[in-house]
Amino acid sequence: MKANQTGMIRPSDLTTRRTFLGRAAAAAGAASAFTILPGRVVAGQRKLSPNDKLNLAAVGVGGMGGSNLSRCESENVVALCDVDSDLAGKTFAKHPQARRYKDYRVMFDKEKDIDAVIVATPDHTHAVIALAAIRRGLHVYVQKPLTYDVREARVLTEAARKHKVISQMGNQGHSGPDIRRVCEWVWSGALGPIKEAHAWTNRPVWPQGIEVDRPKETPPVPASLDWDLWIGPAPMRPYHPTYHPGNWRAWCDFGTGSLGDLGCHIVDAAFWALKLKYPVSVEGCISTYWHALWKETKPKNENYPRSTIVRYQFPARQGMPEVKLTWWDGGMMPPRPEALGPNEKMGDSDGGLLFIGEKATLMCGNYGRNLKVIPDNVMKDAAPPESLERVPGGVDGHEKDWIRACKDGKPSSSNFDYAGPLSETVLMGNLAVRFPDRKLLWDGEKMEVTNDPAANAFVRRQYREGWTL
Repeated sequence: MKANQTGMIRPSDLTTRRTFLGRAAAAAGAASAFTILPGRVVAGQRKLSPNDKLNLAAVGVGGMGGSNLSRCESENVVALCDVDSDLAGKTFAKHPQARRYKDYRVMFDKEKDIDAVIVATPDHTHAVIALAAIRRGLHVYVQKPLTYDVREARVLTEAARKHKVISQMGNQGHSGPDIRRVCEWVWSGALGPIKEAHAWTNRPVWPQGIEVDRPKETPPVPASLDWDLWIGPAPMRPYHPTYHPGNWRAWCDFGTGSLGDLGCHIVDAAFWALKLKYPVSVEGCISTYWHALWKETKPKNENYPRSTIVRYQFPARQGMPEVKLTWWDGGMMPPRPEALGPNEKMGDSDGGLLFIGEKATLMCGNYGRNLKVIPDNVMKDAAPPESLERVPGGVDGHEKDWIRACKDGKPSSSNFDYAGPLSETVLMGNLAVRFPDRKLLWDGEKMEVTNDPAANAFVRRQYREGWTL
């Protein structure tokens, strides 16, 4: 397929072979794209009424981004961007009126009437794309986890606040009724003080913790794919289908592993209900096989371990005591509550949560589903009334809640002031996984590991030359 000199894709080009964009032009764009702001930032955002339609763009539409767009069909989809036109083909065909791009920087420079942007690319490019949009005054919906590293999450949170844009992270369970029910139970006092909680997942459901080295094969880059743009700020690696459109989540260069995939969903209920923010310490424990291969200065193993346990310690806050939150994945599970029947399932197919209170234990699945209080009589006798406002449409209304917020200005359910600290906590777990068998002491306000300089260096990743926030 052939792209024109601006980086825009003509619909008629989708079935032809393309030539790659000039690398010099791309590099020049990368160097300047994050400092030059269009006039609309100075002029201010377009004022919208509930009856107006957003002019919506999306970056990364070959996977989850296409699903996000399907819930935004009430709006004007004016521009779509994806580095792989074949993978994005179905979404392109569904929105024939939308102009098509490979390079989000070209799209932002050419499209002057965009109001809001969905970012649903692999984890390693969330931050650079979302920040470029925010600095242009565009509202943003960004898939979970919000970013690849802790610093990026803080930067996006502060930028969204500074530029007064509406933000939403794609942890759709946060808009559901079940997570609100969990909060109402915890806040009612029926469980008693909670000093211990556990979260777990069935992830990974992709190959992980089994590769010793990067792939040795170097197959040709598909004609539909701009590999340089897919790599973005990450270290350059030769193209291989195990990365794209395959199992990039498993690879430390691009994804955030099991914790990054499900942490912002499953930990969400604990983070909200227990009123958490920054942990004071994080400790990682990983599968022995992976640990034997890991070297701090030059890791031989390039993907995440098959299984991990991460222990977070949070201080007392807002009338709640200190609490330890433990994350389990890769088949690892917390101890079963003694009062739980031997044949009763813990959580659901994705994982679950346990809140261990002094009076009772609350168990639920992903998004807070299938809530159960143990012992049973507590659930029957002490059920709290509904006190939190419900989001219309629940989980399926998450994107619409963001659209509503873009128009009326009231915060969306998982805006970055909430989702940023949640993502930081999840990503601190991955930092602990890199430096297992020790306790990392964390100063959340300063965003600093205070007892380990080597670990502190991973709070902020090093970008490939030509890329920066």
